[in-house]
Amino acid sequence: MIKRTVEISTPGCYLHTRDAQLVIEKNGAKVGSVPIEDLGVLILDGPQLLITSSVMRCLAEQNVSVIFTDDKHLPSSLTIPFSAHSIQTKVLNSQIGISVPVKKRLWSQVVSAKIANQARSLDLCGKDGTALKEIANRVKSGDSENLEAYAAKIYWRKLFGDDFRRDRYAGDHNMLLNYGYAIIRAATARAIVGTGLHPGLGINHKNQYNPFPLADDLVEPLRPFVDVRVNSIIAKMRPDTDDPEREIVLDKETKADLLRLLADDCSYDDRTLPMLVALGYYVATVKQVMMGEAAKPLIPIFA
Repeated sequence: MIKRTVEISTPGCYLHTRDAQLVIEKNGAKVGSVPIEDLGVLILDGPQLLITSSVMRCLAEQNVSVIFTDDKHLPSSLTIPFSAHSIQTKVLNSQIGISVPVKKRLWSQVVSAKIANQARSLDLCGKDGTALKEIANRVKSGDSENLEAYAAKIYWRKLFGDDFRRDRYAGDHNMLLNYGYAIIRAATARAIVGTGLHPGLGINHKNQYNPFPLADDLVEPLRPFVDVRVNSIIAKMRPDTDDPEREIVLDKETKADLLRLLADDCSYDDRTLPMLVALGYYVATVKQVMMGEAAKPLIPIFA
């Protein structure tokens, strides 16, 4: 079953549980409910929402990622449960003991897939992705030549123009990218926990203040899916190419468009699957690599 991604942003709502349902009330009246077992990602957008500890416990039991937003309505924190995976200790020991050569090989495969998906992203957006296709085939162990960064310079210029700069604090295209990336990151963290892996043990990201470096590693090849969606949204906001300064807004409709990413189809191992489903399989193959059961992961690509 495809898990749902739900955002709650109406001020003054009270969230509690009843009969295994997440119940949303306002001013003492019920305004909605959803079975907690159907949820994959829950986004709580606003400081005036009240949520009970019972809700958080039930969400954890169902492996639901919960995102809280800041005063700009952008994701600021993520909570995921400790895994109840039956062989978590065995999996964790394998993850801790992964050798440096395996880490480097795994990272090069992730980077190569990211650049290949960026090339396809450009093609889908009517740009020329030929250069990136060639770069994707040249990634060496551990990405020793830092082709990820080299490809990014080409990619962003082709996708959004020479003046665009990837800046997580900017209020232009970056605002939409940040929101979309946070959704995919939360779903990736959820999939990691579901396999018994620990999101705090990365293969390349090592920031000591980052609790989810493995999620940041594995989400890299999936970012281009967000980029294509953002490019489409921008085109709708700015249908007139003579009006490049028209304001870009992260409104309710735009958020809903980005939230649908997890239900969109992608290609996985020659099958067409919803992104959220493919994510689970992808992370499972990463675990197989870490446990010495496979040589490389299977990574979602554009359908």
